[in-house]
Amino acid sequence: IELQILSLLGPKTEADLAPPPKVEKVAKPKVAKPVSSNKESIEQDSDSASTITELMKKVQFHKPGENFKTDGYVIHEKTMNLLKQHLKTTGGQVRTRCPPEPNANDGVCFLRYGDTNPEKEEEKFFIGIKDMVEWLEYKPYQVTHSSDNFGQLYEWAKLLIKKGLAYVFIKKQMNEGDMKNGMFNEGADILRMKVTLEEGKLDPVAYQLVQLVHISTYDYTHCLCDSIENITHSLCTKEFQSRRSFYYWLCNALDIYCPVQWEHGRLNEYYTVVSKRKIVKLITEKIVHDWDDPRLFTLTALRRRGFPAETINNFCAGMGVDPQKLEAGVKDALDFTAPRSMVVLVPLKVTILNFPFDGPTTIDVPDFPKEVQRGSHSVTPSDLHRSI
Repeated sequence: IELQILSLLGPKTEADLAPPPKVEKVAKPKVAKPVSSNKESIEQDSDSASTITELMKKVQFHKPGENFKTDGYVIHEKTMNLLKQHLKTTGGQVRTRCPPEPNANDGVCFLRYGDTNPEKEEEKFFIGIKDMVEWLEYKPYQVTHSSDNFGQLYEWAKLLIKKGLAYVFIKKQMNEGDMKNGMFNEGADILRMKVTLEEGKLDPVAYQLVQLVHISTYDYTHCLCDSIENITHSLCTKEFQSRRSFYYWLCNALDIYCPVQWEHGRLNEYYTVVSKRKIVKLITEKIVHDWDDPRLFTLTALRRRGFPAETINNFCAGMGVDPQKLEAGVKDALDFTAPRSMVVLVPLKVTILNFPFDGPTTIDVPDFPKEVQRGSHSVTPSDLHRSI
């Protein structure tokens, strides 16, 4: 490539090698900043947060019962009465799904398992999620499951069909004899909603028939479960932003309380793998041992490596993306929580020539170098000699 450039442009001249002339900087006129919306101010105000509690205080969320003041919230004739009933039930407290814990707003946080497809759920993941949430020092107000509401969700699906807002789509017609013989359209019989999503997708799926069991989709399930639990702030990642219209449409179509959906960016890490799909592949191909393999950046792996939970919370509050920043945060946290100790694994004989030897000597070493008053421990070097 360099030879091609040389052939095309020729060798550099003295003018090419001369430093560029200095250009005087012209002061730019100050322009008034436009007033930002609530969701834009979240990103601006949260930059300086150093802890989760501080972050939650800075974010400009709507107050409970004031759902109608948020951008894009759909209001109909029953909205205000439903909000009044919601406030009466919750007492005006903030309710979220894990995460986060709304300590700064005197609220509660549900830990809900989205077990919409029992065939794909494993008990170890239920236990692992709760274990990690508690390790991060969050105490769920209540542990719930989407499957707790399957009966109500099914009744609402039938109601939507009766109201003409949903229909059953059958790809292949079957006769009565086939049905009596236990044959069914695996994955072909689905329930669709009569609505167009923001990205233009028509009639999203609500239910699918799998092995004679009706499996509800996440889009259909999570907003209705939010309503049942009177969630005030439904937090999800950015990929669900385009489905916010369906979230509001479905709650309003059933004339039930409608929470507010707030989207946030996903936490991605540089120089490591954090994708669940990719980690599963690494485990399946036995490249790593399991989810707690110390080479991974999963929560269980970080705990195994000795990372304090406080450091991870602060790292997320600061919107960090570089693992080195996380490790630096670990050092800062351990500075005040881990007392110093010393061990010599492979001892080497060293003779100190300029040490005043007057018998056995004890040296006091502070347990916390930055807080000497918190105590110390003694180290007694042995065999100190003036000469070899």
